[in-house]
Order: sequence, then C-alpha cells, then structure tokens
Amino acid sequence: MRGRPMAALTLSAAEQAKLELIARRPKTDQRTALRARIVLGCAAGKTNQTVMRELGVCHATVGKWRQAFVTQRLGGLVDAPRGGTPRTITDAQVEAVITRTLESKPAHATHWSTRQMARTVGLSQTAIVRIWRSFGLQPHRQETFKLSTDPCFVEKVRDIVGLYLAPPTRALVLCVDEKSQVQALERSQPLLPLRPTQPERRTHDYQRHGTTSLFAALDIATGRVIGQCQRRHRHQEFLRFLAGVEAAVPVEVEVHLIIDNYATHKTPAVRRWFQRHPRYHLHFTPTGASWLNQVERWFGLLTERMIRRGVFCSVQELERAIRDYISHHNHNCQPFRWTASADLILRRVQTLCDRTSNSPH
Repeated sequence: MRGRPMAALTLSAAEQAKLELIARRPKTDQRTALRARIVLGCAAGKTNQTVMRELGVCHATVGKWRQAFVTQRLGGLVDAPRGGTPRTITDAQVEAVITRTLESKPAHATHWSTRQMARTVGLSQTAIVRIWRSFGLQPHRQETFKLSTDPCFVEKVRDIVGLYLAPPTRALVLCVDEKSQVQALERSQPLLPLRPTQPERRTHDYQRHGTTSLFAALDIATGRVIGQCQRRHRHQEFLRFLAGVEAAVPVEVEVHLIIDNYATHKTPAVRRWFQRHPRYHLHFTPTGASWLNQVERWFGLLTERMIRRGVFCSVQELERAIRDYISHHNHNCQPFRWTASADLILRRVQTLCDRTSNSPH
C-alpha cells in the first residue's frame, strides 16, 4: 500500500541561501530556525521520517511545514495572524469618549475622571483608561502659563536674546534679580533618612525663623554668580548690592544688566546711581516674562538643591548655607547654554496666543 504522494520540493539558489542563513543565524527565533531546517532536509531528498528523527519532531510537523513551503515558499514559514477576541468597542464609542473629554466637563467637577466618564458613556473604567492613553489625554493634569502684556514685548525679546546669542565684545552681560522672602524653616521633628524602597520623609509642619532676600547677578559667559543676602528688599539694599557688583567687575569693561521691572530697580536713587556709572547699560525684561532672565534658572537650581529640603534653625544659618552654595557653584561654574532664537520664541508665543484666543473661557 502506498500513501499520498508528496509534492516535489525544490529550492532556488536564493531560497537555499536564505534558508541556510535563517537556520544558522544566532538571532533567529528557534521556531523559525526549526522550520528552515525541516525544509532544507526535505529539499535534500530526505524522507519525512528521516527529517523527523534527525530534528526530533513529529511526523505531522514535518508534513505541515513542507506543504506550507511548497504552496507559499518563504512566506509560508511565518505564523499566520491570529484572530483574537472580537472587538467590542466601536469607533463611534471611542469618538464619543474623546469628544466628551475635550469639549465638556462633568457636573459639579472641573475635569473628568475615568470612573465619571465610564458611568456617563456606559463603558468600563479600563476601557476609558486605554482610550485616554492611546490618544495621550490626561484630564487630571494641569500646567500653568503666562502671556506677557508688555507693549514692547517683541523689541525686548530681541534685545535680550541678542545679548545671549551674540554678546558684545569687551563687555560683561549680567542677569540680575532678587529671590525675596527666602524662609528659614525648621521641621518640628527630625528627618527620617532615605532607605531602600522608601524616600526621605519629613513632617508637614515647621517653625519659621525669619526670612532673607538674595540679590544675585549671573555672568552669562562664565556662569559665575555674585550674590548678597539682605534682610530687607528695598532700593537701599539694591544699591548696596550694586556697589558689590561694581567692586567685583573689572573697571575697563562695559556692563550690560538684564533686570526686571520691579519698582526697586527704578527709584530715583537707583537712577542717580546708574547716571554716576555710565558704563552700566540696562535691559529690562518684558512684564510677566521673567523666564527670559537666566538668573531665574539659577534660582531654581538653588531652591531644588539646597533650600527646599534644607533645615535651618536661624536666618544666619540659612544665609551661611546660601553663601556656601554660591562659593561651591563658582568653583565649578558653567554657563547656561541659550539656544532659542528670538524668532523661535515669538513663533511659539504666537501659537500660544492663537490657542488662547480660540479657547473657551
């Protein structure tokens, strides 16, 4: 008795080379490599039983992949896509969730939660989570922004960014500002230190020991900081700080100061001081655009690395810590790298203005 005749299996030169590469390549998954060896063995004239014994597989496996290659060639060695569970959520339901998330708010709440949306549209909470994640929606998050209303915004941006990207020769560009009302806070109980799987912990309550104001000038070319701590934040303290800057800056260079529009910087006494020191040139940031002043970024580093998690039992201790931080920073200082051109900034502000103008109030 004879069984069903086997279909002839012959390989082209390209198929032979491809199957040999698949069979011996280290990164080929083992299932595909085994199928390639089955086809190579059958193409070499071996019977299915011989290939079965050599590769340690059953007779049905050899016959399946031999027939698959005969009918589909190399494409037959790849697993066919599986159907999976039938889809239960329609495109219309997904569109309804997205539209409701973007264009409406729930009753008696400021934003949607997954449970509120699930109850409203009749889907499961897990489905809402998957839909929001697929479209990058996060109703629970909120960020802040502020648009400057300064009528000379464009001119001031171009002026300051021009100093950052192309500073004048034989001149010093200093970003000047104050970090006022820095509190000396002492926690009511000792800190619990960092442990594996557990962050450092502190009590929520604290004792205030007073405040100080930090006046700082950042040299954009070197990153060096000139800083003074003052107990009050008036024009008298600002004048004392300017005297310190005057003593620290070489007398032969011009000085360009980038400062904000705080009233302390524009008092008659301060104006007279600048008149007596004509080498100082003032560049005011736009109203409500303190992010243009690079020293604000340095203030952020100071707060993050030393003030926010510090424990200070007195204002003197706080001021000493600030002075130590400035000294350490100046020994290892590096300038901030400003890359945004004025045109790029103005385009982004224009985009934000367009979105704000077209958004519902």
